Amino acid sequence: MTSPLPFLAVQTALYTRLKGDAPLMAMATGVYDYVPETAVYPYIHLGEAIETPDNAHDRFGRQTVHTLHVWDQYKGFKRVLQIGARVQALLDHQPLTIPGLAHIATRYEFGQPLTDPEPPGDIRHLVLRYRIVTEQTP
Repeated sequence: MTSPLPFLAVQTALYTRLKGDAPLMAMATGVYDYVPETAVYPYIHLGEAIETPDNAHDRFGRQTVHTLHVWDQYKGFKRVLQIGARVQALLDHQPLTIPGLAHIATRYEFGQPLTDPEPPGDIRHLVLRYRIVTEQTP
């Protein structure tokens, strides 16, 4: 038996959790894998991921580190931080349903608020990173 690459399954679970939360969707206009040019601020982008093996003698395991981005044009960091706090409540140490995989843990790794330096310099960006630990189901 070979070990699956859980990138897509983990991304789908994150999307489902975030998009399905009414309080979060009241704060953000959408959750995107690909952000269309017509997207309205503030929104959440499912960004980059890194995957590493986390195997044991009798099973395949993976750690998928997924980066989320919150983007906004609000004057200041207040809104991206409020959205980030809701994302945190939905993901950190919360169970995820990941088809084909057993969810072991989701852990918050870091967050960093940034100002986009490109003119006009009015875009706020919050980077959030989570480590999702999974195992292959028998």
